Amino acid sequence: LVTKVHPVTGMVSVSGTIMPVAAPLTLRIVAECTVSKARACDLVLPHGSVTTPVFMPVGTQGTLKGITTQQLESLGCHICLGNTYHLGTRPGPELIKKANGLHGFMNWKRNLLTDSGGFQMVSLVELSEVTEEGVQFQSPYDKKEILLTPEKSIEIQNALGSDIMMQLDDVVSSTISGPRVEDAMLRSVRWLDRCIAANKNPDKQNLFAIIQGGLDSELRKKCLEEMTKRDVPGFAIGGLSGGEEKDQFWRMVTLSTDYLPREKPRYLMGVGYATDLVVCVALGCDMFDCVFPTRTARFGSALVPWGSLQLKNKQYEKDFKPIDEKCDCPTCKRCTRAYLHALFKTDTAALHHITIHNIAYQLNLMNSVRASIISQNFPQFVQQFMKTMYIRIEDYPKWVVDALESVSIKLE
Repeated sequence: LVTKVHPVTGMVSVSGTIMPVAAPLTLRIVAECTVSKARACDLVLPHGSVTTPVFMPVGTQGTLKGITTQQLESLGCHICLGNTYHLGTRPGPELIKKANGLHGFMNWKRNLLTDSGGFQMVSLVELSEVTEEGVQFQSPYDKKEILLTPEKSIEIQNALGSDIMMQLDDVVSSTISGPRVEDAMLRSVRWLDRCIAANKNPDKQNLFAIIQGGLDSELRKKCLEEMTKRDVPGFAIGGLSGGEEKDQFWRMVTLSTDYLPREKPRYLMGVGYATDLVVCVALGCDMFDCVFPTRTARFGSALVPWGSLQLKNKQYEKDFKPIDEKCDCPTCKRCTRAYLHALFKTDTAALHHITIHNIAYQLNLMNSVRASIISQNFPQFVQQFMKTMYIRIEDYPKWVVDALESVSIKLE
């Protein structure tokens, strides 16, 4: 038998048969913006290569609401998310393990990232209690008590078989200040060590650390200093996008990328608005996720380069244009605004069509950003993006102007 490993995809060919193999994460920096901190990379994972900057759609319980995995694949998505807390509660890791992991369970041949369940400390705060051992939850499904420890989180993620696993971190709302923020940051460092020790598949599954510290720059620096001492494959910036002022948000993002190692991927958690994505790429982030594009689709909101269209509104009743004439997604090729407006009143298929478009919009935006970085045209891309999104410079959010100016992109 002749065995060959593809240098980019990490796929192994044995006597002509192609099969995915476990491989350590590899990050290849393709291009860096000479003005800002933006960069384009190739991220090689066990289920193929992912180009960055990348937006990762969120499939909380092993599915994206309103879209099949085949449709997601056809849109050019190479990595999506699953939720450890929800999947660990139901259908449960034992069942998913029998299906050859989450890839087999949801019939997804590309990469998966699973979060640790830590975010539910904030989203289900009334149902949770944090101790050094872990997080005690009351299940929202059957009210049973669940103890999620760092070890249990990794055990579930090992069973799910995700390509990237997240450490269990102690998550507090970004609007909280005081000693609880420091306690959470220090506990997250200790829990990282427990997660590293608990990982049974370090050769197959990449464990990312999550930087905490709230809106306190000194706590962030302390967390960065400690966590970057650990040889983990990648780092996430956590504890943001929770209702804090945008001026505080961007300053914590750029501080984090200043201290994170250049040779490892940087994942900004919970960010999905188009403007935020473009700005945070300029600040040096590689990976993003958010439920926003799929959730907003269920309310009839279609994402476009100039903002969004509320397709439930009467103004679209006789509008026979596609959502976006420059978009080549299946929805824009086949459906008019008038059709989607009418469908919304009678059929959930409208949500399906808008979801497909919104995911395509996010992926296409990231592809355009990447192309501009590679062609050394990123600052010009940002200028045009802002002009299209906001039209008048007077409407540019001040935090965006300040954030971009901090990396030498002055909006005109």
